[in-house]
This record gives sequence, C-alpha cells and structure tokens, in this order.
Amino acid sequence: MICNICGKNPATVHLTEIIDDQMNELHLCEECARQKSMQMEQQFGLSELLGGMAGFEKAAPKEKESAAPQVKCANCGLSYSDFKKIGRLGCSECYDAFKKYLGPLLKKIHGSIIHFGKSPYKASVKQPDKRAELQELRNQLQNAVDTEAFEEAARIRDKIKVLEKREKA
Repeated sequence: MICNICGKNPATVHLTEIIDDQMNELHLCEECARQKSMQMEQQFGLSELLGGMAGFEKAAPKEKESAAPQVKCANCGLSYSDFKKIGRLGCSECYDAFKKYLGPLLKKIHGSIIHFGKSPYKASVKQPDKRAELQELRNQLQNAVDTEAFEEAARIRDKIKVLEKREKA
C-alpha cells in the first residue's frame, strides 16, 4: 500500500480519523506520519490538553488552591504549576510529590486511580485483588448514584453482589 499523502513511499502507519462523524482511513509513510503528528501536536497541543485537565478539580478550599502550585518534586524540581503548563511530569518521583493532586486527574483520564493492568511476567500474573476490585466497583457505584445513572448503578450493584458471593464461597 502506498502513502496517501506523498504517493511515493510504502505506507507503514495506518490512521483512522473521525471528523464531523465521518470516518477516514489514512495510510501514511513514516515521514508523512511524522509530519501529521507534528501538525496534530500543534493543532491540539497534547501537553495543553493534559495540563488543562489538571485544572479540572472541583473547587477546593482556598488553602489547597494556593498550596498546589507551590508543591515541587524534591527529585527534579518540577512544580505542580509547571506540570499544568507542560502536561508532563519530570520524573517518576513526581507521582508521589503531586499524589493528592494527580489522583482526580488520573481518575478522570483512566477511570480509576488503581491500576488493574497486566503484568509483563507471566509467572507473576495473579488474580486481581478482590478487595481492590470490590472497592473500585463501590466507587463506580457511588459515582453512578451521584450522577443519577441508576441503570448503571443497578448493573454495578449486581456485579458487586456476584463478586461478594464468590468471595464467601
């Protein structure tokens, strides 16, 4: 397959764009994909998007609002306000430094602050911690009730009951 943009090189990147409810498939060579990526970064500003999401937190007490921008990572020196501007953390220790501010952001992006992903080592793969799974479902249930999504709340409630029965057995 040939690149849709330059028409010369073989397409190695395949994108699906959805614009105004219209789906378009793009088959791009590596160079055109790189250019398209830069255009999208400039147009949408991924770091601005993430940084903007960091400011979504519900109105907090005045002391928390004024404290957040002054918090700095002891390892790399990145401040929380700098993170909000650039949308990227400076090091792995930033997660601990900004923990109480990142929790709501991670929940908004990933739907949870608890990671239930796969382990890279097959030997170490275990069943998910049932207590953590139940707690996450209870949090989802509370969110569904708070947003008045009662059908979703009922579905989650039923899921909780099934897991609780399995745990007792």
